[in-house]
Amino acid sequence: MRVGKADKEDAPRHRRARSAGELIGNAGGPAFRRFGFIQASVVSRWPEIVGDRYARVSSPESIRFPAGRKSGGVLSIVVQGAHAPLMQHLAPVIVERVNRFFGYSAVAKLSFRQGAPVARPAKVERPELRPVPNEIGEGLREIADPELRACLEALAARIEASDGPAKVVSPESIPIPISGVIK
Repeated sequence: MRVGKADKEDAPRHRRARSAGELIGNAGGPAFRRFGFIQASVVSRWPEIVGDRYARVSSPESIRFPAGRKSGGVLSIVVQGAHAPLMQHLAPVIVERVNRFFGYSAVAKLSFRQGAPVARPAKVERPELRPVPNEIGEGLREIADPELRACLEALAARIEASDGPAKVVSPESIPIPISGVIK
């Protein structure tokens, strides 16, 4: 059996470790396209597009384009009951922001449906960082690369904010279970 060029492109081989995001790629892509989304990032970045205030009460549902075109579509949005009239008044602003997100005039109109928007995961509360101690800060000032210096300063601040070194359980302290006695 002869392997065609298309088969080789479907399964590229690399001799390196790859990140999980690279391996998964666009796993959700077919599902999002099935429900009318070209890019999954519209759903995941909805708070950035419309702002946190409106993202709490709405979520994008689908984008429907005219046959054979990828512009001038209708974006369907699910909105909590009482917030629908407000969102209708903001429709021109939302269309402009969505088009700015896409980089072209992807959406021409909005359609609203009252319902429960998709729940967003709560943001993780991060511990408050303490200032970097002077003895550590002096050594970091000599580092020329500003990005590396910022990373190391953040690491030093997190170490300073911790309760101390991590506790490691030694293998000797864990008893070995005895299942039977051999004589």
